[in-house]
Amino acid sequence: MNILILGSGGREHALAWAVMQNPKCDKLIVAPGNAGIAQIAECATLDVLNGAAVVNFCDENAIDFIIVGPEAPLAAGISDRLREAGFNVFGPSKAAAQLEASKAFTKEICAACDAPTAGYGHFTDADAARAHIKAHGAPIVVKADGLAAGKGVIVAMTEAEALAAVDDMFGGEFGAAGAEVVIEEFMEGEEASFFVLCDGKDVLAIGTAQDHKRVGDGDTGPNTGGMGAYSPAPVLSDAVASLAMEQIVKPCMDEMARRGMPYQGVLYAGLMIKDGQPRLVEYNVRFGDPECQVLMMRLGAQALDLMLACAEGRLADAQVHWADDHALTVVMAANGYPGDYAKGSVIGGLDALPEDSFNMCFHAGTALQDGKIVASGGRVLNVTARGASLAEAQSRAYAMVDRIDWPGGFCRRDIGWRAL
Repeated sequence: MNILILGSGGREHALAWAVMQNPKCDKLIVAPGNAGIAQIAECATLDVLNGAAVVNFCDENAIDFIIVGPEAPLAAGISDRLREAGFNVFGPSKAAAQLEASKAFTKEICAACDAPTAGYGHFTDADAARAHIKAHGAPIVVKADGLAAGKGVIVAMTEAEALAAVDDMFGGEFGAAGAEVVIEEFMEGEEASFFVLCDGKDVLAIGTAQDHKRVGDGDTGPNTGGMGAYSPAPVLSDAVASLAMEQIVKPCMDEMARRGMPYQGVLYAGLMIKDGQPRLVEYNVRFGDPECQVLMMRLGAQALDLMLACAEGRLADAQVHWADDHALTVVMAANGYPGDYAKGSVIGGLDALPEDSFNMCFHAGTALQDGKIVASGGRVLNVTARGASLAEAQSRAYAMVDRIDWPGGFCRRDIGWRAL
């Protein structure tokens, strides 16, 4: 079959790599892709937010199956446009994508089905939000209601930080995403990611992961889109995952179906776990980035079969076959990230890296310039490895990092420290 993946990051490179392992894939196109993806698949220039353009492209290229990588096209309704045109697509409708596009909507769904989550307030003006913070004190969590590229969440340890976050959000720092604000109680515990597929009716767990949001070693410095991840997450034991499925995920999926917006695609539940009890932090309506990289390393070719079963409503008969292994990815970012950073620095040593089912360097923000790979974003490479143990996967990943010649970049040196 001819397959199209929409997106341009490390997540999409990992999805492309996994899809290419499966003999069902005859041709793979990624739009717009990046310099690393171009080494394994055809890349196409396409505005993934333009539904008409994407539908026309699929018609012209006889596409059989579309996998939507990022959240923005899902929130814009790309899946609806494709389904209306008769295409088989993996990704939720615009209505269902509100689970990520609006934090207030997710809270409403949780309240309707008694799914455990943080107490909260929803605000459309700064004065009311400030009054709420002063009444509840710190620590407290301030969130832009809409999509803010993973950066619209401020965990404020002081009241002053929280008030400043409110001022920033209503002042336009996150654009339209911050026009409304959700303020939550601070939840203690250990955070982990739980990934499931849902076909509108049935739900299938497909893996767990833990990422590292802070920019510096020891989880210090500002939040980022993610500096590394590993799978599985020890804190998300079978018992905790079962509780999350029965108390959080399934009730929310049933509530979505009851409202006439059944969910179809991957659902990524960020969970806070304390004393073996999970509570929902947030939902994302796509694979996490960099969590997708470690999941795809472990799932391999079966990832395509699972996504097809999900899109075609066949999850009741699907099974996940896990090897007893671990995967870890290290994000290499441009110097200065998550603040101001330069683009265009040349990255050397990539050609000499191993590329197999145990070692892969997924490209996130790269471009080809004058025959050389250059950095074109903040998070640039995802150096990923599998091993029989997490320690082995970590050792392999950092061995690859050390072979990359890129003075313009940096990484954390402690990915996996919680589990190790």
